[in-house]
Amino acid sequence: MLDYVEIPAPDLAAAKAFYGSAFGWSFVDYGDAYVGFSSGGSGEEDGGFDPAGTPSASGPLVQVYSDDLEASVAAVREAGGTVVDEPFAFPGGRRFHFTDPAGNRLGAWSRQ
Repeated sequence: MLDYVEIPAPDLAAAKAFYGSAFGWSFVDYGDAYVGFSSGGSGEEDGGFDPAGTPSASGPLVQVYSDDLEASVAAVREAGGTVVDEPFAFPGGRRFHFTDPAGNRLGAWSRQ
C-alpha cells in the first residue's frame, strides 16, 4: 500500500505556492528543512517536500486525482507548471502529465 510520497523541492516556498495554487493542498512546516503536505480527503499527510532531493522528470510517475481535469490543466499552467502531455484517454478515465516549477514530472487523472 502506497502511504507517503516525498517530492524533491529545493525551494520549499515555491513548491508550496505551486501545489497550493494548482491543487489546493495544505502544508505543515517542520522547521525550515521539511514541509509535509495533505491533498485533502483523509486529513492525514500524504507526503512531503524534500529540499535535499534532486528534481527529476524520470522515475516513478506520481498521479494526483482531479475532479475536473480541464480546470486542473489550467490551474497547473496558472501556478507556473508546464503541461507536457495534454489530456488523453486511458482505460479508467483521462489524464495529463506536467512538470512542476522545480522540474518534477507528475500526472493528474480523472474518471471523467
